[in-house]
Amino acid sequence: MHFKLGEVTAVVVSSPTLSKEVLKVHDPTFADRPENIAGEILWYNSSNISFSQYGDYWRQMRKICILELLSAKNVKSFGSIRNAEVSHLIESIGVSSGAPVDLTEKIFMLTSSITCRAAFGKVCRDKDQLIEMFKEGITLVSGFDVSDLYPSSKILRAISCNRRKLLRMRRKLDLILDDIIGEHRRNLAKIAADKDNLERRGNGEFGNEDLVDVLLRVQQSGELEFPITDDNIKAVIYDIFAAGTETSSTTIDWIMAELIRNPRVMAKVQNEIRQAFKGNRTIEEADVQNLKYLKLVIKEGLRLHAPIPLIPRVSREDTEIAGYLIPARAKVLVNAWGMGRDPEIWSNPESFEPERFDNNSTDFTGNHFEYIPFGAGRRMCPGMTFGLASVELPLAHLLYNFDWKLPDGMSPNDLDMVERPAITAARRQNLELVATRYHGLSK
Repeated sequence: MHFKLGEVTAVVVSSPTLSKEVLKVHDPTFADRPENIAGEILWYNSSNISFSQYGDYWRQMRKICILELLSAKNVKSFGSIRNAEVSHLIESIGVSSGAPVDLTEKIFMLTSSITCRAAFGKVCRDKDQLIEMFKEGITLVSGFDVSDLYPSSKILRAISCNRRKLLRMRRKLDLILDDIIGEHRRNLAKIAADKDNLERRGNGEFGNEDLVDVLLRVQQSGELEFPITDDNIKAVIYDIFAAGTETSSTTIDWIMAELIRNPRVMAKVQNEIRQAFKGNRTIEEADVQNLKYLKLVIKEGLRLHAPIPLIPRVSREDTEIAGYLIPARAKVLVNAWGMGRDPEIWSNPESFEPERFDNNSTDFTGNHFEYIPFGAGRRMCPGMTFGLASVELPLAHLLYNFDWKLPDGMSPNDLDMVERPAITAARRQNLELVATRYHGLSK
């Protein structure tokens, strides 16, 4: 599909064959991101990983992200944080006494707490402000700004109403993030001077490095081809907070909604988890990896509800694909949502059937272009491991500890399954459920 939005040429790609052309065959040509006023202001001249343009700076920052910030080793080291925050979640739901629980809000607070503690090393006193700014930022990033449709017009950019809102948010964000970075620098200086505490390496809760520590260490190493500024660090921190919070919470929310609508699947996945952990065993992350059906449920949830439904790219030069000429600087949207529901690819595409992935090699690592919930190619989501870890453990606990139903005699068919128009396509309405403690815990 091809259309024109102001000065911007836009192309929507909705087939696996053409998606492969964009995301693999011609990946370097389509490796840029669309420019927008929100990315420019909130993410410090788009110097984060998600919005920065393809080039040496982006390659350097992605390498830091993959090897230092969100490596498998680092993600595993945050396991104690996930365990603690999930325990708090289960406790808070357990005292609801049969009243409806706003599960959407509780899951969002869970993922934001996990991300804050992983990034900042402790419970962040400014977390609530960050969350409010993030929610407003997502609305502005997802919304319409006429200046983005006419990028050559400096006048439209200068008078943009969104620009004024974004600049106000940026000033608030600066105060919070400057304070966090300054506190980390002071603590690291004390740690370096404390010769009696050689085991402590950073501001993390157990003496290890948190994500801000890693960025400061890399900044001070003197080994970077492109030295990073404090603004670059703030852009990456906000990027990780935004991505780590929203995508994981949205995925859990959609999966719980689908399970409520599909009691057969709910019963099957709960039975698997409860059989695996019967006897009131503590659920550990390592054990969750053995829950085969839960893994299938998550894969099916990601098929129907990709975290980023439209994957945005920009062509760097004129390129011909399947006989069509895509001009330089065209905005290309790869329709992950549409391919996940294409009846020519999937049988019963609108049905929630985790069994479709049983004994099926299709995965979400970017090699099967009909199924790309985390993207593919050079700009595939570098936080996939972190995101999945923040989905699997909470889901296992929610399904093990509670039985779930809709409030006030609502039927599963009454559940609103409409997406909110935003870059992550979360549910339009919050998911309110009644939780009942699983009686098998005492057996």
